[in-house]
Amino acid sequence: MKILVTGGSGFIGSNFIRFMLKLRAGCEVVNLDALTYAGNKSNLRDLGGDPRYRFVHGRIEDQALVQNAMSAVDAVLHFAAESHVDRSIADAAPFIRTNVLGTQVLLDAARQAGVGRFVHVSTDEVYGALGGEGKFTETTPVRPRSPYAASKAAGDLLAQVYWQTYRLPVMVVRPSNNYGPYQFPEKLIPLMVTNLVEGRKVPVYGRGENVRDWLHVDDCCRAIGLVLDRGRPGEVYNIGGGEERRNIEVARLVVEQLGLAEDAIEYVADRPGHDFRYAIDNAKVERELGWRPDVSFEDGLRNTVDWYLEHSEWWRPLKSRLVRENRGFWTGFGSAGCSSAIPQSL
Repeated sequence: MKILVTGGSGFIGSNFIRFMLKLRAGCEVVNLDALTYAGNKSNLRDLGGDPRYRFVHGRIEDQALVQNAMSAVDAVLHFAAESHVDRSIADAAPFIRTNVLGTQVLLDAARQAGVGRFVHVSTDEVYGALGGEGKFTETTPVRPRSPYAASKAAGDLLAQVYWQTYRLPVMVVRPSNNYGPYQFPEKLIPLMVTNLVEGRKVPVYGRGENVRDWLHVDDCCRAIGLVLDRGRPGEVYNIGGGEERRNIEVARLVVEQLGLAEDAIEYVADRPGHDFRYAIDNAKVERELGWRPDVSFEDGLRNTVDWYLEHSEWWRPLKSRLVRENRGFWTGFGSAGCSSAIPQSL
């Protein structure tokens, strides 16, 4: 199998490429990535000498480039996206350009090339917010509450329409909050770990009562691989870790693992439209594909914290660059070293 992976230098994409090449000897991967601030070629540095892996630098909105990269591929795994909620609130335009227009360009190119399988990787954030009870199912109406979530919902609908209209065999996956190695250090868990290592405090929105369903990236990659192999075209598959935690609980676990006290946590003003709770019903993917998460949150978090402690050479340049470029989510560091706007989502 030869696959095109978009956004393969990002967090989930790079883990998925490594997963595929490790488990499938006959697999070839073309990685199309624009290397925006969250894309990092060093995520896949260890694959530099592997003849089964090829990197293509470019944007998914570039029609000619996409058509060329898609030549003779059997399947497309579409991870590429602008994915930061706070950034979308500050400026929605890049999210519409990449997550909607870019998805449309890819779908058209896949249809023209006769690609056999297309997996569109979305997010549970398209569903909006839950109250204290219940879980999102694949039939839950999409009610996005941020420009990021709206752009992903639009991409989902386009993908489903290309099955209904053109019979392009597209499957949509909606994972819950991923965590693990190589996650960009503006996301919640790596941000907390790296801040604490640098002597800064852990920022938590509001009182930290918002709830997320945590999914280790290894479990996510395994589920996406099953959808690629055996998912039904036109279908949506939720992928949840079954590990609901309040943000403050996650912060306390990280602080505890590093041997620090709770005064390392600092509460900051909540962001606009902050969804209260996400929770995923896995019944469909369990029933149809036999998938269940293997990694407990306690084990996964412990291993993730250890990974960031052992790989400061990977994350320090990324954090330094963000601060140097004065990006909105890294400015405003006071004496506590805490930003006034910190992401709490995927």
